Amino acid sequence: MLFPNKVKHRKWQVGRKHPDKMGTASRGNKVSFGSHGLKALTSARVTSNQIEAARKVIKRTVGKTGKVYIRVFPDRPWTQKAAEVGMGKGKGDPQGFCFEVLPGHVLFEVAGADEATAREALRKGGTKMPLKSKIVERV
Repeated sequence: MLFPNKVKHRKWQVGRKHPDKMGTASRGNKVSFGSHGLKALTSARVTSNQIEAARKVIKRTVGKTGKVYIRVFPDRPWTQKAAEVGMGKGKGDPQGFCFEVLPGHVLFEVAGADEATAREALRKGGTKMPLKSKIVERV
């Protein structure tokens, strides 16, 4: 799983803007390394477990010759209070790391595979994500 080596702050504050009202991604919105990419259509917070699950299924599908590029890195900690704990008494403990995806952001790219294999791999990877996505080609 992906997670940062060291963080400056253990817990982040909640983002005040609703993800649907934050607009679209201005960086990371083009296929740069591979021939095909998986582009987000909706916004979501993608955890490191979901990124790893998608990476595994994409790599398994493209085989030895294909190369997978991960264009996101989970650096935002998410917290959760313990089970059966009452309201109040502060914030919960950090449970893991996530990445805030905006619409238009390219999550994964595939190189070195034919078009049918690349599309199938990215389709399978997209099912592991908590957002709607589409497959795009390099322009």
